[in-house]
Amino acid sequence: MVLCNLWMGVAIWTIALTTSHAHSETTPNIVFILTDDQDLELGGTIPIEKTRDLIGSRGKVFEQFYVNTPLCCPSRSSILTGKHLHNNLAVNNSLDGNCSSPAWQQTQEVRAFPTYLHNKGYTTFFAGKYLNQYGNKHAGGVKHVPPGWTHWNGLVGNSKYYNYVLSVDGVAEKHGDDYDKDYFTDVINRKATAFLNSDHQTPFFMMLATPSAHAPFTPAPQYRNRFSQVRAPRNGSYNTHGSDKHWLIRQAITPMLDESVEYIDSIYRDRWRTLLSVDDMVENIVNLLTTKGLIDNTYIFFSSDNGYHVGQFSLPSDKRQLYQFDIHVPFMVRGPGITPGTINKDLVTNIDLAPTFLEIANIQPPSDMDGLSLLSRLRSNTPTNAQDRNYILIEHHGEHTDIIPGCPQYDYQNMGNCLSACVCEDSMNNTYSCIVGGEEGQFYKYCQLEDDEDFEEFYDLKLDPNELRNLAPVIKNNASFYNHVTRTLSHLVQCGGSSCTQIPSDDELLSDFKQKCVDLFMYIVNIIKTFLNL
Repeated sequence: MVLCNLWMGVAIWTIALTTSHAHSETTPNIVFILTDDQDLELGGTIPIEKTRDLIGSRGKVFEQFYVNTPLCCPSRSSILTGKHLHNNLAVNNSLDGNCSSPAWQQTQEVRAFPTYLHNKGYTTFFAGKYLNQYGNKHAGGVKHVPPGWTHWNGLVGNSKYYNYVLSVDGVAEKHGDDYDKDYFTDVINRKATAFLNSDHQTPFFMMLATPSAHAPFTPAPQYRNRFSQVRAPRNGSYNTHGSDKHWLIRQAITPMLDESVEYIDSIYRDRWRTLLSVDDMVENIVNLLTTKGLIDNTYIFFSSDNGYHVGQFSLPSDKRQLYQFDIHVPFMVRGPGITPGTINKDLVTNIDLAPTFLEIANIQPPSDMDGLSLLSRLRSNTPTNAQDRNYILIEHHGEHTDIIPGCPQYDYQNMGNCLSACVCEDSMNNTYSCIVGGEEGQFYKYCQLEDDEDFEEFYDLKLDPNELRNLAPVIKNNASFYNHVTRTLSHLVQCGGSSCTQIPSDDELLSDFKQKCVDLFMYIVNIIKTFLNL
């Protein structure tokens, strides 16, 4: 009997060990590299030659990848939750706007994708910028380590290259201005290297969120003189007055002042220079994974949280706008089952990342995630867009401050982000929602703004990729098409879960609208009855 029990114990131990080993060998690792404000439309991927070679050429490039909101914290919140802005409720970069607020932590962060990976047995590692208000003393300070992360190295506040504080597993780590010790992109690289060299368990998920190419655009000293002859692109909508666009764009100064042009060219070069350190980091990570024999079982994702503009429609520099330069960003992936050197033209967005990570880990994405898993697209060389989605949603909630430093004429005018030449690039009513997509070979963008004019914009992105001509007044002459785009947008701004991709037909949308009107009418009638009974 004792001998039987002994053999039974050995058998169970052997099976458990074999199963554990098989799990670690077959379950893929995931590396996610996220840059900050890196554009695609204006040449933002030109300087990262090694990244394009080591990830793009060895994997798949997605040519139509969009962020669902062109601002840091809302976009990152969408990446973490797999939800649209109207569902994760992080509407801007402020604590009041739910950027890493206690309410967001308690309702959304607890269901972010790292929590599912961690529960599945992944070792999770984070280093870099998390959310703009992370570490705020009113939101837990540095002691708050977001759930789901085994190893945590989170930047307190917004992007910096020197003189910052990290929360290292809940303990403050201060950094100064010594390049060899403190340059933030290199610190992220070193911490990632230490993790990969450690005796960590597999599978692992590693997220590296660099400050590049965000302001203050500080390059590493060895790259300070690179691209000295480069200027911001002068084509497309550069230094063009957006006379047919919403009021915030129309207030820009055209032609731009010389000081704005010089500033734009200077930061354009520095943005490229900061990305060279990211390129070095990508090379190091790929080399480490290769040396350790992990590269063939590791997916490496590369993208940005939003785009950027430098002089387009005479807006000196920022993001936040509805145009392609602010919402169309780089996205490339390499990994198991991906054919090297392939291109995907499907319409995909950053809310698709969370469900993709989960499906790679063999986790069923929760029903409240709005995005679609891209795993089938990664492994397939044939387009699948026709059966999944025809439209994506873009949203932005305008921000403002009472006092505008250096521009007193805009104090208490509900304006925001007024930098070079006091051209304001945001405002309280720079709030909009857009659809991007189309059917039967169409590709367009339709937007509604919540401003005093109830302004609308429409662009045929096939014929007018630079969005120079607003066709909104024209499409109103085609009642059926205009009703189609407005109803589609109305559906998406209220969608949740699978309804964000399963858009009803026009007849179904009209029926749904009528039913909502009936429901609203009955609600008002019941209120009146209750009031009369009182």
